[in-house]
Amino acid sequence: MSFQAAAVDLGATSGRVILGEVAPDRLVTHEVARFSNAGVRILEALHWDVLGLYANVLGGLREAGRLGSLASIGIDTWAVDFGLLGHDGRLLGNPHHYRDERFAAVVEDVHAQVPAAELYRRTGIQHLPFNTVFQLAAARRRGELDGAAQLLLIPDLLSYFLTGERAAEETNASTTALLGVDGRWDAGLCASLDLPESVLAPLAAPGSTSAPLLPAVMAETALAAECQVTTVASHDTASAVVAVPATSERFAYISSGTWSLVGLELAAPVLSEESRAANFTNERGVDGTVRFLRNVAGFYLLEECRRLWALRGLHATVVDLVAHAARLPVRRCLIDVDDPGLDARDVPAAIAAACRRAGEPLPESPAEITRCLFDSIAAAYARTLAEACALADSSVDVVHLVGGGAQSELLAQLTADACDRPVVAGPVEAAAIGNLLVQARTHGVLGPDRADLRRLVAGAVPTRCHLPRPEEARRWRTALARLASARASAAR
Repeated sequence: MSFQAAAVDLGATSGRVILGEVAPDRLVTHEVARFSNAGVRILEALHWDVLGLYANVLGGLREAGRLGSLASIGIDTWAVDFGLLGHDGRLLGNPHHYRDERFAAVVEDVHAQVPAAELYRRTGIQHLPFNTVFQLAAARRRGELDGAAQLLLIPDLLSYFLTGERAAEETNASTTALLGVDGRWDAGLCASLDLPESVLAPLAAPGSTSAPLLPAVMAETALAAECQVTTVASHDTASAVVAVPATSERFAYISSGTWSLVGLELAAPVLSEESRAANFTNERGVDGTVRFLRNVAGFYLLEECRRLWALRGLHATVVDLVAHAARLPVRRCLIDVDDPGLDARDVPAAIAAACRRAGEPLPESPAEITRCLFDSIAAAYARTLAEACALADSSVDVVHLVGGGAQSELLAQLTADACDRPVVAGPVEAAAIGNLLVQARTHGVLGPDRADLRRLVAGAVPTRCHLPRPEEARRWRTALARLASARASAAR
């Protein structure tokens, strides 16, 4: 039995619509649309152009329907951001972008009402100043909740546009820091923070619901009435983890893209004070699993550098930058890519400042800055993996590198050497593939076992295995100790 579906996979810088054909022994994907996704600054506030994004999704679905006979559509996106609906069901305004600087202003107020340790104990979610709980508190302060009847996270909002149905898919809902570790909205937490629990939509698990398209959407896309929107793991990382082609349970994953997510798949959350202090998060995955991970800065740093260089008249492709960087010495300058100082308008200058603070040589050319970023991201991967294993009392035999970063031979080999473990790179479109697999399983095309889903990916999608080089691994241990010493000095 073959099954055709569309995966709408939206990241924080770009979106794509993937047409997939899935059978128990077959997995074929074809990208039918790709489009940019960027914040829009209006009167000092940063928003998403969600209506433009929706128009691009409709165009992609129209093309997918032209090329295949779609039975289902699934949507996955980034986390934490949301739109508000009025009592008439209409969108009350463009959603704020998680990089809107105004959210940080309410963090202390929230923690004054619910201390950070209690918030972690109740939700298991790492502290990020743009978590939904802080965004919602900022919205309440600004009066934006007046007249709001419903809050829908971005994938749920787009599903609502397609179907008219409202729900909160649980893998994305878990990132809000409003969902308790028991998998239910925390009413007591909402009351403590004076946030209206009534705006939170009913929860839905991946694969639990399907809804027909609205007549206007069928007219716009020329899709048949039989095509339904299926609830998938709507957090893109949760979908990506489904598509990790692991052949055993002793694996770690790195979903590498605009952000990097480094972690383990666990059966239960890790809620220790040590885990909170290390800023690890316990997000829900498919089948009740826990994604125990930490956010690590990703390639938005390089994209911000390229944006600024272009404004200064230097236009360089990522391919050219990486090719030049690969010829430079490894580990010449290492920085903490999670240094808050890097979240700046002038990222190249911020990188130079971080090097000065760490006592590292200054990278000057674009190639040197690119090399610094690649080496430093690999170092962050290694540090995060070691901490995850220690906190969860787990060990891993292999690291799976998925997402856009899996395309880079340089990053994959650096990661293998820094982590001192084999790195399997691929699939690149892991989130879209995981999205498709959950759709196929929901509609009875695939069996319920996640291990079978992963075996299907392992047999159908090309991957590359990078083995650690013993001498390089030894040198990385020395370099990581140097970086850890610099981090400790900065903390003091």
